[in-house]
Amino acid sequence: MRTTGAVMLVLLTVGVSSALAQRRGFGGGGRNRREVIQPNPPYDGRFTFVRLRYGPDYGFVSQGLPWSHDYPTGEQHFMKILNELSFLNAHVDETSILPLDSRDLPKYPVAYMAEPGFLTLTDAEVAAFRAYLIKGGFVIFDDFAERRGGWDNFEMQMRRVLPEGRFVDLDASHPIFHAFFEIPDLDIIPQYYDTGKPIFRGIFENNDPTKRLLVMVNFNTDISEFWEFSDTGLKPIDESNEAYKLGVNYIIYGMTH
Repeated sequence: MRTTGAVMLVLLTVGVSSALAQRRGFGGGGRNRREVIQPNPPYDGRFTFVRLRYGPDYGFVSQGLPWSHDYPTGEQHFMKILNELSFLNAHVDETSILPLDSRDLPKYPVAYMAEPGFLTLTDAEVAAFRAYLIKGGFVIFDDFAERRGGWDNFEMQMRRVLPEGRFVDLDASHPIFHAFFEIPDLDIIPQYYDTGKPIFRGIFENNDPTKRLLVMVNFNTDISEFWEFSDTGLKPIDESNEAYKLGVNYIIYGMTH
């Protein structure tokens, strides 16, 4: 009860202002909005939210670059929640964007990618990404559905990275849903705008469900959308709380496995 209350308290004190939705590209003209990418913070050992980029570095983010959706507000809000609930002492305002073949990526045990349905990988990225996962990296894929990139392309690209890997549908019994918060039923996970139920999948080390997850997939849902707009009142606080709970569980799992 104390942890759930802490999440709600932070959401309430962030400040509710529906006007922010327009500034973040909600509504007319948002797709063409561009925002300059802020420099990555120097590595200092503290937890840093790492967003993975695919495709060229244009120096900006926009709705037209799917991997950049919800940047930077989504991760900044999420890191505030994480700091309220843990001793990770995560960077809050400073977050990182890295390509999959970055030499810096192995410094960070957990990474995140939005809209992986449009993922395309070079051979160099395939090799580097595989090495990262095999050596202990953990990646969260979020914000895609059949109408946005689809599953087939994502699975094809990941089979290049982990040819031996097999995606497994996860249910609420898996430890990742109990790593910090208790999430006893995946049917309680809210939807922001996708139809149908969210689907949670993973790839296990050596395809052994008793071993660690290398890859966590939120398919047919968009958890980070709740993070980004949690201070606007566009969705009920209870729904945003469930999205934050998932994120916190993922980070705690990734940092402890």
